[in-house]
Amino acid sequence: MGGLPDLLFVIDVKKEALAVAEANKLGIPVIAVVDTNCSPQGIDYIIPGNDDAARAIALYCDLAARAAIDGMTAQLGAAGVDVGELETAEESLPEDAAGETEEQPVAASA
Repeated sequence: MGGLPDLLFVIDVKKEALAVAEANKLGIPVIAVVDTNCSPQGIDYIIPGNDDAARAIALYCDLAARAAIDGMTAQLGAAGVDVGELETAEESLPEDAAGETEEQPVAASA
């Protein structure tokens, strides 16, 4: 990690109590889904909701990821970077430049 994170996003406050305590010590804001069986103590931004259901967790994570991507896109746009141009540049990369490796022939030993 290159430094301290800007915030901590937690789904289960009870299970991640140590992470919340560490973030509080370091002054990192905490955003958390807080169920009725959890204490909101130490949470800066509370999202009331179910932290047990898989569909609910998928929804929370999807919304958080979309918000992060929207924020990064807005910052790039404010810096004058054409995000649409970046997308077309990624699509035009050859397969091996995008992380794919070509299979090399295996040498047979006698």
